[in-house]
Amino acid sequence: MQKVDIFTDGGCSGNPGPGGWAYVVLSEGKMISYSSGGEAQTTNNRMELNAVIHAIEDVSLLGVDSITISTDSQYVKNGITTWINSWKRNGWKTSSKDPVKNRELWEELDRLNAAGNIRWNWVKGHAGIKYNEMCDSLVRKEMEKFK
Repeated sequence: MQKVDIFTDGGCSGNPGPGGWAYVVLSEGKMISYSSGGEAQTTNNRMELNAVIHAIEDVSLLGVDSITISTDSQYVKNGITTWINSWKRNGWKTSSKDPVKNRELWEELDRLNAAGNIRWNWVKGHAGIKYNEMCDSLVRKEMEKFK
């Protein structure tokens, strides 16, 4: 049974603006892979979602049994563990009856989440957590590519 821990981050310079996403994958406490990417014009929430989507897609190729995702985004953690149930029940509308932003990304994340054994963990950003800080650094490098 292979278990992995994933740290993710996303951000942008300006919102919208140039953005980046990144993730780091750990197995038994050791980094086994990482990746990052970005877009010229995006939002930080889209980049946070892209980070977890890319991470889950990539580790699913490894045949892992269990994934723990640590994100510093309350938007992602609360969205996938709580809010998404109401959104789907309400026809992808928020509690204020507005359309859910980034719906296509939420639908993809929901599909991936349902297919795997994923535990969601929120971590404080910019708090010296090694792999969260590494992701943040990779995100900033991606944003720089578009400036």
